[in-house]
Amino acid sequence: MKSKIEEFKRTADNQPLKEVMDRLFKIYNLESKLKEVDLINAWPELMGPAVAHRTKNIFLKGSVLHVQIDSSVAREELANGKQIIIDRMNGYAGSIIITDVWFS
Repeated sequence: MKSKIEEFKRTADNQPLKEVMDRLFKIYNLESKLKEVDLINAWPELMGPAVAHRTKNIFLKGSVLHVQIDSSVAREELANGKQIIIDRMNGYAGSIIITDVWFS
C-alpha cells in the first residue's frame, strides 16, 4: 500500500489538471465536502424558486440537512414531503449524503 506521499509523488510526465485535482481531493478526503457544497448550491435548482425565496439558511451537519424557512405554511408542507426532498438531493449527489432534513 502506498503512503500519501508516495501516491502524490511528482512524475516527469504531464498530467491533466483534472486528474491531479481529483487525486489531491481523494488524498485529503475532500470529495465528500465538495459534494456537500454542490448539494447546498443546488437547493434553488432542485426545489424551485418559491422554496428558494423562502429559504433563509441551509447547511449540512453530519448527514442532516438543516433548512431555515421564513414561512410556517411552507415549512409544514416541506416537512410533509421530507422523504421526497431527501431522495431528490441524494439523487442529485449520486450517493447517500442526506439521511434527514430538519426545518426551522
